[in-house]
Amino acid sequence: MRSAAQAYRTVATKTSSPRELEADLLLRAASRLQSIQQTWEESKETLGDALLYNRKLWSIFLTSATSDDNPLPRDIRQNIANLGLFVMNHTVATLANPQPERLSTLININRELAAGLRNA
Repeated sequence: MRSAAQAYRTVATKTSSPRELEADLLLRAASRLQSIQQTWEESKETLGDALLYNRKLWSIFLTSATSDDNPLPRDIRQNIANLGLFVMNHTVATLANPQPERLSTLININRELAAGLRNA
């Protein structure tokens, strides 16, 4: 499995803006999670890898949002950090109690944020 950081670098060379890159990666993570959710019995053994990918991606977002040199307004950075912490906590809860319906939250968060990045 490629790491989220490697995927970030790979997609960065193919997209036109950082927002597009972030949106593409969020959609890629959401797609992996949805695939597992839809074929749960056949693919639930890959859940850990997909959640790890998503967690690494959100770790990058959290690091960026909490960086002092991030140009976004403080309240937006705080919102991103809060959402990232929620994603991390929900991921741990999902790993502790794997259920296909628990993936919907992560899928929806990733898709909604991707849509916002593309429309901004």
